Amino acid sequence: MRAIARWEPFHGVTTLQDQINRLFNDTFERTGEQSILSAGAPSVDIYETEHELVVKADLPDVDPKDLDIRVENNLLTIRGERKFEKKVNEESYLRLERSYGSFARSFTLANTLNPDAIKAEYHNGVLTLSIPKREEAKPKQIKVNVGTPAMAAAAASGR
Repeated sequence: MRAIARWEPFHGVTTLQDQINRLFNDTFERTGEQSILSAGAPSVDIYETEHELVVKADLPDVDPKDLDIRVENNLLTIRGERKFEKKVNEESYLRLERSYGSFARSFTLANTLNPDAIKAEYHNGVLTLSIPKREEAKPKQIKVNVGTPAMAAAAASGR
C-alpha cells in the first residue's frame, strides 16, 4: 500500500529564499571597518596588544620578493602573487584547491596607530606586520596617593 504524500507547493521556496539571502549577506555584508578581499586573498589573524596591532597573513609558497606592503591614507594593503609550480605537469594534479595568481588584502588603520614605524617579518609562510600605537594612544597608569585627611591637609599647608 502507498502512503499519500501531502503536496505543499511552497515547501522549497523558503529554503531557496534562505539560500539567496545567505548568498547576498556573505557578498555584501562587509563594512568599511572589515577588510577588502580579492580572489585568492590570504587568511589573516589580527590582534591588539598594549603597544601595537599585529596582522598575521598566511602566505605559503609566496616569495617575499613578490610581496608589496603599503600604507596610503590609513589603508594598509598587502599585495602579492602566488606562482603556480611549473615542475609538475598540470594534467598530473588530482586536486587543485589553493589559489594561484595575484592577490590583495586591505585594512583600514585607526588613527591611533603609527604607520611610519611598521615592522614586517616573513617566516615559514607567515607574514607578520607589527604596527605600533602612537604614544598618546597607549594606556597610561595614574598613581593614586593614599593617606589620611590630616596628612593631606598638612601636605597642602606645607608642614
